[in-house]
Amino acid sequence: MAEAADFQGTSPSPARRWLRRTGVLLTGVPLLTGLLQLPAAPPADAARADAPQAASGAGSVSVSVDTLTPGAPTEDDTVTVSGTVTNKGKQTVTDAHVGLRVGPLLNTRSSIDRVAKNSTDVQNAFGSEVGDKYAEEFDKLTPGVSHPFTISVPVNKLDLGQDGVYQLTVALSGQTSAQQWEQVLGVQRTFLPWQPDAAGTKTKTTFLWPLISTVHMTAETGSDEQQTPVFHDDDLAKEISPGGRLDRMVALGKDLDVTWVIDPDLLASVEAMTDRYEVPGEGDDTVVGSHQSVAKRWLTDVQEAVADKEVVALPFGDPDLASLAHNGTSVSGSLSHLKEATDVASSTVDAILHVKPSTDFAWPVDGAVDPSIVKVATSAGADKVIARSDTFEETDGLSYTPSAPRPIGGGTTAVVADARLSTAFRGDMTKASTSTLAVQRFLAQSLTLGLQTGKQRSVVVAPQRTPSASQAQTMAEALTILQDGTWSESQGLVAAAKAQPDPAATTRVPPASAYPSSLRKHELPRTTFEQIARTQAKLDKFKVILSDQSRVVTPFGRALNREMSVSWRGRQSEAAIYRSGVEAYLDTLLGQVRLIDKSETKLSGRSATIPVTVQNNLVQGVEHLVLRLTSTNPTRLEIGGDAYAERPVAVSGGHSQSVKFTTSANANGRATVVAQLYTQDGQKYGEPVTFDVKVTEITATVMLVIGGGVLLLVLAGFRMYTQRKRAAAREAQERDHEADEDADDPQNPETAGERLTQDSGADAPEQPSDPAPDTAPESADPSGTGERVDR
Repeated sequence: MAEAADFQGTSPSPARRWLRRTGVLLTGVPLLTGLLQLPAAPPADAARADAPQAASGAGSVSVSVDTLTPGAPTEDDTVTVSGTVTNKGKQTVTDAHVGLRVGPLLNTRSSIDRVAKNSTDVQNAFGSEVGDKYAEEFDKLTPGVSHPFTISVPVNKLDLGQDGVYQLTVALSGQTSAQQWEQVLGVQRTFLPWQPDAAGTKTKTTFLWPLISTVHMTAETGSDEQQTPVFHDDDLAKEISPGGRLDRMVALGKDLDVTWVIDPDLLASVEAMTDRYEVPGEGDDTVVGSHQSVAKRWLTDVQEAVADKEVVALPFGDPDLASLAHNGTSVSGSLSHLKEATDVASSTVDAILHVKPSTDFAWPVDGAVDPSIVKVATSAGADKVIARSDTFEETDGLSYTPSAPRPIGGGTTAVVADARLSTAFRGDMTKASTSTLAVQRFLAQSLTLGLQTGKQRSVVVAPQRTPSASQAQTMAEALTILQDGTWSESQGLVAAAKAQPDPAATTRVPPASAYPSSLRKHELPRTTFEQIARTQAKLDKFKVILSDQSRVVTPFGRALNREMSVSWRGRQSEAAIYRSGVEAYLDTLLGQVRLIDKSETKLSGRSATIPVTVQNNLVQGVEHLVLRLTSTNPTRLEIGGDAYAERPVAVSGGHSQSVKFTTSANANGRATVVAQLYTQDGQKYGEPVTFDVKVTEITATVMLVIGGGVLLLVLAGFRMYTQRKRAAAREAQERDHEADEDADDPQNPETAGERLTQDSGADAPEQPSDPAPDTAPESADPSGTGERVDR
């Protein structure tokens, strides 16, 4: 019956109910005891001392560090961090505060890279907070609203130990309505280099300070005596104006211990702007530039900045060595342009800045090299190539960064710049937060490099070729701190290249297959060098006929150097337009010396002279030209007794000259004649002029007509002669008649005496004074056949 009471649907007996309740109570005692032993939740202030729970995923609050001073503190300094916090989430953050957390010591350069890569990840370690006294609190952070903060902490409160780089985290903690407990909602990690005392062995650091721009000048010059230069844009004026990129580079660099790396083309272009120059106007017109005073001021500033400083001159126009090596060496004459660009570099810099630069260095794009690039770089005389460590990687697993110089054979030295330091200032540096992080990362890498080994090393920093104004500002801030720091000292590039190489460092130049594809796809194509060669061939043909070659050779030679510039990378269409403009302008000049077209010429007779006109519309004279006139049918028409004849040609500027050729016809009909100018070396110059000569030979009928005309002229002359003779005879008869009448007059005593004499002496002797008779007075016969008749 007792068992029946436990069946389903029946009530338990009182005894059984008591036993069950007692068992449940005894079973719950250990559980209650455990619950009573759990610690109470810590207060909010206590939670700040320990790392709070991190929010899942990315932080909802953005933290930016706009300033961190000093960048490399010493023992007596106070570190001040300022910036802003912005609630990017959808919920209001309450009970928030910003504090500093000092993380572990970062012993390797790669650990610095990892921290920088994950600088805003709220799920990584933060380190312990410095304390309530050095935090800034916010009652609430409304979504989308930014709040500034400034925290100052004495260095002795940061608990910094041994020398090295520490992770410094600025963290915002708070809570939201959805998660009502304190948590880290946003962080920004940066670096705090710590070496208060001077290092026993300092790293020698070389920092390149580039003065390089894009191409601005064309090959075109004015026809005046000064050859007014023409620019394809006026952008250079913006760069050198106050506040412009190049203006900032000079203003910042003058107070730094740097090696200036200069493209002579930039100096030549700015110097051209100091006098009259022209820039594009509306349509195809040009207008006079107006920034002469800006150009003069900038050049003066550069001269002052580089005085007593080391200057390295790149080849004129900063030619793209990698493009030339990979795509240009197979085109004849390409390497000669690099040699020319190198030859004029030193003289250009010296003439403008009054300093003697070094021209021993070649600088391929981003320091990427392979054997062909090294070969091209040294072909023009440079024996040092500025490479970079990310393409000149170590292969022996060195635990430290070796010195920059590496002998790579053939008397050539690769000066390997440090990739981490050289790329630290890329990107948008207009934001204060980005700039500050770049400065601290640069300093951290530099210090960690110096602490790797006790060996003294020479380190080179080769930043981007054309830093923006904000990038230059960031570079200058980092370099100022470094030069005032305790672990580095400045060194010039020439000295760095001469430093003792590390015997453990690799000296093997990377193969062509290792050249970065990202750089290769932006190289100048083979067509670039083919067009340069074509333009050079035209220039060679043109210059030999000029009386003053320098007016053409110099501007076009420098333009061809500019066509190979590194600045055209990534701007292929603009580069093609520039090259085509140079070639088209040269074609225009070539066309200024030409033959004038001739229409059909008629030749009546067996010989004649044919003139051919050469026109010179250049401002200078041309010479050393030969004009050849060729008959395509010499059996019908000969020129100079042969199939062709040649005459030397020299024409003053702005004039024309007609050159005459003697021709002879052998038969009637039409003959085609070709006139062609040649240079003295036998190269054709300009387009030929072709015209027809119609030959009409003299026939018997024509001779009869001409003979009849001559006979008529003779008869007319004879008639005039006989008429004159008859008139003279009549005058003589009249005089004789008058004389007879006087003789018959008895009143005339003279005639009477004369008559007596005649009557009494018919045979009297002839008087000596009487003239001999020429022709009978009454003769009317024609003159003898040998008598000349004037017509």
